[in-house]
Amino acid sequence: MTKASVIWVANRNQPINDSSSSGLLKISKDGNLVLMNSNNMVLWSTTASNISSNAVAMLLDTGNLVLQENSTGRILWQSFQHPTNGYLQGMELNTDNINGERIKLTSWRSPQDPSIGEFSASLERLNIPEVMIWRGSQPYWRSGPWNGQKFLGISDMRSNFLSGFYLGEENTDNGTSNFYLAYNLSSNPDTEYYYMLSADGNLSEMYWDIEKRDWLISWTSKTSDCDVYGKCGEFGICDAASSPICSCLRGYMPRNPGEWNKQNWSSGCVRKEPLQCESKRVPNNKEDGFVKVQNAKVPASIMWSTTNIGNDCGGDCLGNCSCIAYAYDAGTGCMFWTANLTDIQSFSLGGINLYIRVPNSELGGDKKNDTVIIAVPVIVGIAIILTCAYILWKRIQIRERVKNKPRVNDNDLGKVPELFQFEFERLVAATNNFNLSNKLGEGGYGPVYKGTLLEDGQEIAVKRLSRSSGQGYEEFMNEIMVISKLQHRNLVRLLGCCIERDEKILIYEYMPNKSLDAYIFDQSGRILNWEERFSIIEGIARGLLYLHRDSRLRIIHRDLKMSNILLDEELNPKIADFGIAKIFTRTQDMVNTRRVVGTYGYMSPEYVIQGIFSEKSDVFSFGVLLLEIVSKRKNASFYEDAESLSLLGFTWNLWNADNTASLIDPEISSSCNREDIIRCIHIGLLCVQELARDRPTMTSVVSMLNSETLNLPAPKQPAFILRQTIIDIESSLTNGGLGSINNVTITNIQGR
Repeated sequence: MTKASVIWVANRNQPINDSSSSGLLKISKDGNLVLMNSNNMVLWSTTASNISSNAVAMLLDTGNLVLQENSTGRILWQSFQHPTNGYLQGMELNTDNINGERIKLTSWRSPQDPSIGEFSASLERLNIPEVMIWRGSQPYWRSGPWNGQKFLGISDMRSNFLSGFYLGEENTDNGTSNFYLAYNLSSNPDTEYYYMLSADGNLSEMYWDIEKRDWLISWTSKTSDCDVYGKCGEFGICDAASSPICSCLRGYMPRNPGEWNKQNWSSGCVRKEPLQCESKRVPNNKEDGFVKVQNAKVPASIMWSTTNIGNDCGGDCLGNCSCIAYAYDAGTGCMFWTANLTDIQSFSLGGINLYIRVPNSELGGDKKNDTVIIAVPVIVGIAIILTCAYILWKRIQIRERVKNKPRVNDNDLGKVPELFQFEFERLVAATNNFNLSNKLGEGGYGPVYKGTLLEDGQEIAVKRLSRSSGQGYEEFMNEIMVISKLQHRNLVRLLGCCIERDEKILIYEYMPNKSLDAYIFDQSGRILNWEERFSIIEGIARGLLYLHRDSRLRIIHRDLKMSNILLDEELNPKIADFGIAKIFTRTQDMVNTRRVVGTYGYMSPEYVIQGIFSEKSDVFSFGVLLLEIVSKRKNASFYEDAESLSLLGFTWNLWNADNTASLIDPEISSSCNREDIIRCIHIGLLCVQELARDRPTMTSVVSMLNSETLNLPAPKQPAFILRQTIIDIESSLTNGGLGSINNVTITNIQGR
């Protein structure tokens, strides 16, 4: 490796061959950036349209070469949308953007020749998005499906590995969905990373080693021949630790034994005997079954279903004779295969369990002696009697358990995976009978206890619904069904629930540093420096971006506040409490409700007054949080300014007086990052603007937080800034309800 690394070339296919003089890079009369040789021949141009005459070119610190309007900062063209072989933080690979263009990487022809080579890397829509490396038009490598946190075909990619990756989805004008993959590793600002697609088709993660002053490789897509797409052919499986590396799946044999013995595995394997559903000649009509391949990279050509959870996948596969394999992952749901299985790999660690459909004869359980066969009718009869007695006994028990809780819906319980259901006695033992010494806190929902599971010592947080709680069964089930389908490093992980007797309990991963309000508003707590606060702000923003754009479900949280931001042992923020969260369809922009729920001080004006909520409602709450973190002042109980109802009004007054620095918490005011802090205040004011349409999306907010060069628009007046405002609202509600078109009921839910 050389110490310098070329990550983008403009005229890669048209080099300047004139040795007498160098080329000229300038902005032409039409506003485009052009590269010319000594004969004034244009070798390369940005070819952008609708360009104004005051365009300027800038090379940003991110490595992005941009052409933008000098007056407005509007980007007209950027190299990040026309990459070569380098993939940098802030860049996106997409399946098909609004203009019908795909953003992908293309390799150099050789390490010395930057012209377009034979390999390319792209994000493929398929049924579940995957990253593919192509050799010409043929697949060369695939990442496996994206499950919301990682690519399942990268064995050493854990949920917290390369955690800056996120996959988003946006609708195009023709009604299709465009997926885009981006990453940002700003959580580790001391190390620079980028990805490079080499001339031989290898995608590598590079990092800058400060001591060696050189770029080193920390990950590469190809570590063995098994990483080459379809190395073992159809129905073959590749294991780099075996010799030979290729073998046939159970129930299959080589299609061409002669070639197979010569270690030419491209012809693959074929089934030894037909499945039961394919042949009526199978003895005794014995049903097909499945054999498990552990730690597998699942094959290509996936059929995707999110309607089933856990073991329901196998039943659905058996019910379809075309289904020849299935797998399940919590992030993707059920995956099925009906086409020939290609590109399966066996890992020593990582991957997921893959279930291959085979005839009953391959299960090893069909050889019985005559004595057993004769005894079967007697055994079956006894088994039926015992089973009926057991079912009757269980039904009596169930009736006794649920007679005092009529609100529990059995249909809802059936949607909860078994692995999420904890027995009440298990939680009693874990919390020492909910001992007060284990109590972590209490909100409107009820008390939260620390527990330790006896079987494995895992620490958990047990949230027990109080009978006097403002939240009920509906919110309880909503939280289970929403958060159990979400996976992100900035969302708290739900481990399970308990719905037994008259108990409604949620079990979460334990957060040793409790909630953010203990650090910001508790004077006796540890002081957070600016770097820690900014990391928390950025983590909350990424969690919201995932909820709004990147997850399979589109979620509006509706109760984002200090006490609902939990901190792990490394102070990484995790958004919690999804009891009143709302699932949106991809076509919904806003919803109108007559039941307004949330917390005063964090609710947007259109939600409080009109019952309208949208993504911009969460953006408003985020803006309040950001200003509270910077200032260490509460928005809902603000008394410092006689003219201001809230922290928002106080901040607005300081902004107009060009005295924003006075807002900053004295504990961080001496920070050398003063400009960054003031920039965050600016972003906070943009988020709390009165009109929802003026507020940025979380996509824009994340970009603003991570780009110091991005020009920010001037904020407009926030909502709820003057004391007279709330008096007018209360008066109108009292005198005929003219202030609310929905007769809104404000419910203050203080959940943890």
